[in-house]
Amino acid sequence: MAFLRRRFAGGDAPAEASPEAAPDADADRPTNLRVVTAAKLQTLKSNDGKQSKRRNFWIFGLGGVFGLVVAALFAGSNDMIDLSSLESMNLESLFDVLPAGLVKDAQQLQKGERDAVNYDSFAVGLHARSQGIHALHPVIMIPGVISTGLESWGTEEESRQYFRKRLWGSWTMMRSLVLDKAGWKKHIMLDKKTGMDPPGIKLRAAQGFDATDFFITGYWIWNKILENLATIGYDPTNAFTAAYDWRMTYMNYEKRDQYFTRLKSHIEVAVRVSNKKVVLLSHSMGSQVLYYFLHWVEAEGYGNGGSSWVETYVDSWINISGCMLGALKSLPAVLSGEMKDTAQLNAFAVYGLEKFLSRHERAEIFRAMPGISSMLPLGGSAVWGDHTGAPDDKPGQNITYGNFIRFRHGNSSLTSKNLTVEESMPFLYRNSEEWYKDMVQSSYSHGVAHTAREVEDNQLIPTKWINPLESRLPLAPHLKIYCFYGIGKDTERSYYYKDDVDPLSQLNVTIDTSFTNGEVDHGVIMGEGDGTVNLLSSGYMCSKGWKMKRYNPAGVQIKTYEMPHEPDRFSPRGGPNTGDHVDILGRASLNDLILRVAGGRGELIEENVKSNILEYAAKVKIYEEGEEGERHHVPP
Repeated sequence: MAFLRRRFAGGDAPAEASPEAAPDADADRPTNLRVVTAAKLQTLKSNDGKQSKRRNFWIFGLGGVFGLVVAALFAGSNDMIDLSSLESMNLESLFDVLPAGLVKDAQQLQKGERDAVNYDSFAVGLHARSQGIHALHPVIMIPGVISTGLESWGTEEESRQYFRKRLWGSWTMMRSLVLDKAGWKKHIMLDKKTGMDPPGIKLRAAQGFDATDFFITGYWIWNKILENLATIGYDPTNAFTAAYDWRMTYMNYEKRDQYFTRLKSHIEVAVRVSNKKVVLLSHSMGSQVLYYFLHWVEAEGYGNGGSSWVETYVDSWINISGCMLGALKSLPAVLSGEMKDTAQLNAFAVYGLEKFLSRHERAEIFRAMPGISSMLPLGGSAVWGDHTGAPDDKPGQNITYGNFIRFRHGNSSLTSKNLTVEESMPFLYRNSEEWYKDMVQSSYSHGVAHTAREVEDNQLIPTKWINPLESRLPLAPHLKIYCFYGIGKDTERSYYYKDDVDPLSQLNVTIDTSFTNGEVDHGVIMGEGDGTVNLLSSGYMCSKGWKMKRYNPAGVQIKTYEMPHEPDRFSPRGGPNTGDHVDILGRASLNDLILRVAGGRGELIEENVKSNILEYAAKVKIYEEGEEGERHHVPP
């Protein structure tokens, strides 16, 4: 829901400026590539007062229309309103009935704000091409959760109306969710016992660039990266998107869709045709999928590639905003169907959301998509802290992040104390169905391996392949890993919960949204990250974990490049300097780095660490063998 709120309400307020230091290799980059030119900015400031009244009038008018539509949606049982008429409604028909003056003002406002952030989508590619960078390595892209559209291929009577229409990642999804919620839920949720398609239902990941370039019309995901790759010579013959059905557990990707076999074959063909190793480019959950694949492809009885396969076929892995140690917000999502975006809604919005899609329904949907549970936090107390402290606690902080789920005044009948991340996992299992617990525990492992022997033994256990703290990188000494991620945007870190006493609720607990005090905002406490993935998850393995020999015995080269969140005030997507988890895919400097790696110039990239990740990583209680330090047993 966060991206929809940004589109209607605008982007984040700009943080205090902290100009991003570019490496020496970027000294030749034009000064106006990243931000608006000084002259243009002065013009915008002079016009800002004139635009504000027009902007407020447009927002007020659009808000009124939107309010009428929402009121109609939530009056579904009212015979006076015929919801079926909304099925054919689109933006064009909406504009036809709006006053001409309002539409004209909206168009002028849109043009003014578009001009304010008019950084050419192809500018990064054109600049790279002028520096002699051209397509060299074949590029394989593995998208994240939100990126891949899911379309219906079912031919049973209840599915025919949706044949080849996207029930995730399109306006069809929005319309069916409003007009046919029960049908949409039945299609989007997997079978709770098998984790596969329910009887009579068949959803599959859309394929090709169209699967990932836009989420819904106008909301780009990978489009800017594709534009810039094309500018230096990439096309469908040397670039490929490996979309997947992110709802399933990873082993079911192969069991149902032969996903990993297809990915392996495509990489091998690309290398034979081009005579160049591939560059693998992953985002968010896609980085976990790729890490799993690197184990599957080597393993006997699975990919059968052997220990030399990655060395033979893969030049580089570009890891963008990878949730390598999970995303903390995934736990409240499956526990109670909540996260910051729902907790901080006002009372009217909460009433509407609950009436339309309740907490229990949201939790049920998330649990019936076990792929999402692959992002439950990994590493337990060793990474995320205990009752005495956490690695990312800030100086002077009143409460430690180590208490992940808290209960004010011991006000829960379900637990007598606050819970760490490690303790929250069995708490989640106790407050969810048995089938969900079995699905997660049979598919994923959340522990820590403290010795090289444990790590090597885990190379043969598929449930360990998702966890970089229990398995190792490939034995590929020439492989290069680039960790690119955003920093400086508030990210969910811990929560206040309470018993759910609503007689109509089917949940045991809910976020204590009535509690706001200092660092606590409606029951949510924020920490460091990119708005979705916490800094410890995106940065620990890159800055320290993969520097340990047992996790990286071949000495794979790791480079970290952090990108501070410096949003443009005129852009709802943050503009060319955003560090947001999804919007970073359109960031100018990120696109520039991707083109350098794909074009064989990755060695020119120097590390760029702006956060406190090195300080935090030093406090994580995972050690090299032989080091002094307390050993924590983390249950799988």
